[in-house]
Amino acid sequence: MKKINSLFRKPKPLMYLEPNTKIYLFTNRKKTLKKIYEEIKTLTNRLYIQTYRRPSNAIIGIIQPLLWLLLFGALFQNAPINLLEGYKIKYGEFLSPGILMFTAFTSSINAGLPIIFDREFGFLNRLLISPLINRKTLIFSSIIYIWAITIVQILAILILSRYYFKTLKEIKEIIAIVSIATLIITNIASISICNAFALPGHIEFIALTLVINLPTLFSSTALAPLSFMPYWLQIIVCLNPLTYAIEITRHIYLKNEFLINKNIISTIWFRLHIKESIYILILMNILSFILVNKIIKYKYD
Repeated sequence: MKKINSLFRKPKPLMYLEPNTKIYLFTNRKKTLKKIYEEIKTLTNRLYIQTYRRPSNAIIGIIQPLLWLLLFGALFQNAPINLLEGYKIKYGEFLSPGILMFTAFTSSINAGLPIIFDREFGFLNRLLISPLINRKTLIFSSIIYIWAITIVQILAILILSRYYFKTLKEIKEIIAIVSIATLIITNIASISICNAFALPGHIEFIALTLVINLPTLFSSTALAPLSFMPYWLQIIVCLNPLTYAIEITRHIYLKNEFLINKNIISTIWFRLHIKESIYILILMNILSFILVNKIIKYKYD
């Protein structure tokens, strides 16, 4: 009987099985967001340290678009761009928005280069096995880093344009241009990061970048307006997201205003306003983020 009663007794708590250190999970939303912020900050500072140790790339990135602007502006200074807007302007004024957005494109297309070097040297594996709260912080830190570097280059072009061509007299116009450039930077940087995870090495990555750069420049309205192009080229130009950013920026440059319902692209097929062009850029950003997310899940989850 005693044996039967002992079977129904409540077991005593086994204190010796409790761990000496307790593991706390980040169930609190504020703590989780704070942890993600710290991860992004740490990974971004790591990229800035690399730039500090090798400043030549950042310096060349600032000088190169200024040379493009000065040399192309001098080469085509007598081009009949006065037919474009109905009043006489210098070619440099027409060219500045194109060079500005092309600078955003060329800088952001290299956003995946640090990631692909981390892959080859083994640092990416160390980051992936580290206790990261969210692996997307790798993407966010790369985009934030390349955004800051590119904005410095864009501000250098804006300062030159303001004192050389006497444009952009108000701060709100500069803020609007930086906002449009941000859409291009995030879009192209996301695609570049996707290439960094998909391509086998940095040789293929750099080769693809060199192949894409010049065709993207010439298949946009950076160097010439749509009215100067044949119809088949206009179709290709309208598929290029750089065209919409350039035309919005050019409108701000020449008109010194930012009207949402202003028509900026006119072809025989359709017409687009600034509002619709911004929607297209936002849609392309969403699609690029979805693509990068799927690639990372497929490759590293």
